[in-house]
Formats: sequence, C-alpha cells, structure tokens
Amino acid sequence: MIDRVFDILIKDGELIDGLGTPRYKSDLGIEKDKIVAIGQLSHAKARKTINAKNLIVSPGFIDVHTHDDNLIFHDRSMKPKTSQGVTSVIVGNCGISLAPLILNKDKVPPPPQDLLGDRESYIYPTFADYRTSIEKRPPATNVGFLAGHGTLRICSMTDTNRPAKSSEIDKMQYLLAESMNSGGMGISTGLIYGPNKSASLDEITAVTEVAADYDGIYTTHMRDEGEHINEAMEEAFLIGQRTSIPVIISHHKCMGKSNFGRSTDTLGRINHAKMMHTVGLDAYPYTAASTVIIPEMVAISERVIITWSDTHPDFSGHDLDYIANKMKCRKEEAAAALIPGGAIYFLMSESDVQNILKHPDTMIGSDGLPNDVHPHPRLWGTFPRVIGHYARDIGIFSLEEAIRKMTSLSASYFKIKKRGELTPGSYADVVLFDPTTIKDASTYENPKAPAIGIHKVIVNGQVVFDEGKTGHKRPGIPLLK
Repeated sequence: MIDRVFDILIKDGELIDGLGTPRYKSDLGIEKDKIVAIGQLSHAKARKTINAKNLIVSPGFIDVHTHDDNLIFHDRSMKPKTSQGVTSVIVGNCGISLAPLILNKDKVPPPPQDLLGDRESYIYPTFADYRTSIEKRPPATNVGFLAGHGTLRICSMTDTNRPAKSSEIDKMQYLLAESMNSGGMGISTGLIYGPNKSASLDEITAVTEVAADYDGIYTTHMRDEGEHINEAMEEAFLIGQRTSIPVIISHHKCMGKSNFGRSTDTLGRINHAKMMHTVGLDAYPYTAASTVIIPEMVAISERVIITWSDTHPDFSGHDLDYIANKMKCRKEEAAAALIPGGAIYFLMSESDVQNILKHPDTMIGSDGLPNDVHPHPRLWGTFPRVIGHYARDIGIFSLEEAIRKMTSLSASYFKIKKRGELTPGSYADVVLFDPTTIKDASTYENPKAPAIGIHKVIVNGQVVFDEGKTGHKRPGIPLLK
C-alpha cells in the first residue's frame, strides 16, 4: 500500500464517513475519481498531499432540493454551492424544469417557471438535449435531474388552468419517458403553483406511473403547507401507494402562525405512511420560505422581503411594509403591483424547524433561488448552518448525524450509487471543514456572503474549491439513474 502513488493524499484528518458512525482519525487516498484507500497512509507517496490536521474530512454534501437548473450553465464554478461543501445538486424540483420546453418569442415563462430565468433560458426540447449540454459544458458539481410536472403540462396543454385531457396526459407520459430514458431520476410536482394547481389526482397518478416504471422517484411541493397540510400529505401518500413509487415531501414545513406546532402531527403521519411504502422528506434550516410572490403567503407572513420584481426592480431587498408605505397602499396591494416577482416569507416557527430537521429521514435541501436579485440566504448558507448552528451550537443532533442527513441518506433516497460516503471504491466527492469555525455568513441583509470554515472541496477527485477560491476545474457529471 505504501508504495503506490496517490493523486491526492489527505493526511491526519478526522473522518466522518457519512453513514452515521463515529468519527475517527485516518488518512485517505484518491486515484483519478475514486477513493482507493482509507487508513494509516503516512508513508505513502502522492502527487498532491493535503494536511487535514484539526479538520473534518467528510463526503461532499448532496443538495437534494435546488433550482440550479440554469446556474450550472451561467456560473459553472457553482460557487454558491461549492463554497458550502456541496458536490452534487438535484435540479427540476417543485414541478419546474428547463426541459423539455422551448418558448416562442411572444411567450414568457409563467410563474414559477420564471424562477429559473427568462424565455431565452428555455432552449431544451428534450432532456437528452439538457443532459448533452451538461456533458459538453460541465459545472464544478455533479447534477441529477427531475422532470417538472408543471413544465410537462406547459408543453402538453394550451391551457394549464384546467385538468388535463386524456391525449394531454399521453403526451406528458411520453415526455416523462424520454426524460427517464435520458437518465432522469423521476418527476416533481409543485401543486401550489398555477401550471400544476389544476392537475387532478388521477392525472398526477397516471404521469407518475411512468417514473415508477423506470424505478424513479416522486418529489412534491404539496398543494398546501398550512391549514390543509394533512389533506395535501394524504394526496402525496396516495400517489405513492397507487404507483409504488418512493415519495419525497419537499421542504417540509408548517406555514402560518395558526399552524405552528403541527410538525409533531405531520411527522407522525409520515412515520405511519412509511409503514406502507417509501416516504422521505427534505428541509432547510430557516424559519422563512422563498418563492414567487403569492398573495396567500403574504397574508400569513409576519414579514416579507422582496427578492426581485420585473415591474419595480429597485425594490429588490426591501421589506414589503416599507414598499407599501412608499406606495401608500396595503401590503397585499403592493405585492400585487410587484408581480412578476419573488419574495421571502417569514411564516414558520423555530420549534417546528428543529423538530423537522431532527427527524431521522429528513434530508437537507437548500431550495435556493440563484436567479433572484436578492436571494434568501439559504442559497449560500444552508449546509454550514445545519452543521455550525444546529449540530454544534444548539446540539439538536450530533455532527455525524448532520453529515449523514446531507450525504448517505440523500444518496439512498435519490438512488445515487457510490456517493455520499467515504468508503474505498466510492467516488471522490470530499469536503474538508473546520468543525470549530464552520458557520453560515449569509444573512437576509447580505445574502450572498460565502460560508466560513470550508477549506477544500473535491469533486470526482479534483479540487474545485480551495481556501475561498473556486479555480477553473469543472469535473461535474450528470448523475444518471
């Protein structure tokens, strides 16, 4: 063993393997894109040696809920993600995906498809085209993709404000099959949004069956995360039961003051559903949500910050109360005047956030919106916040458990092989961080500040983030099912 020459040798670190086992002192050897040795390697030779003394060495983090569909092309360094230790992202969430859709010159993407970009961003008629673009111009991170049900509806229907006809469902099924054949992981819905809202249970079931046939998964931004959250969850579970597909509840939360404290009940419902079929969930570590401007969410929020507005771009980053005062109108009227636009909504309780994060099946997903002018800080801070604030400072779970939630647990639910763990033969997606200093630096006032304490990030055996710098390596690949 000591005679071999590694491409990268990481020495004297404390390894957390991602599987939930206790950390231990060890060295780690990498050749090409794989981890090939773990143990005492002090006498081994290497082309590059990294001193990891006083640092944690863990699997690269998997961001299971992103809207990085366009970011992977526009900022191939993926600095919002690599700077916080993320090595793989899942795109196409909430029913929103760039493919398979081309918009004519006289059309604009409807909300929430406009979260990903303008009309010029929708240039991929098939998922094969989207995948090929990733392969030709790879980003720094790996990319797995879901087909957005909202995008499928826009492709298949002249009017999405109604249930789909049989012929339209047939087209959606055809498009989804193309996605799955191109390596897609499954299908997502965003049932709170216009393009998805009118979809019936039978329609969603019929389309989702295609993903199930390909051993895919179903992720859902449910119809309601507030007063009618129980009914929304039952719909999601029923789709899973009917199709035998794994169900992932996206960014699980209990919105609105009247629903604070309901997470104990909702998590109990998830536990019960898990007795019958596979159910998982993801969450982000903040009490504020963010999406397009939705009047119903404005009404139940204690505070609203505008993240972008086409009609009033100068108001990006300002509180809605301030804007309403400037406009001399009610905040609901001000919000309507800012559409199309996006907002941050303060509408969750800290106790619910902690309760949901602690659930053993909760994965971590940032739900960041990189196209926003003034984004929610979760885009840059999610993973260090889980580690630094919730594991180290508050202690709601151990560091090993925090790492498991953002690595092997995610790889398991999303069926990503040989990632999310530090074991010989696994892909060399690795992050080195200081457990005593790691923390999120992004705030609601300064949302684009890089995290503190992330020292090095390795993707497929290549260093993509090194002491604050992204460099020029772009080793990411499509994560094909």
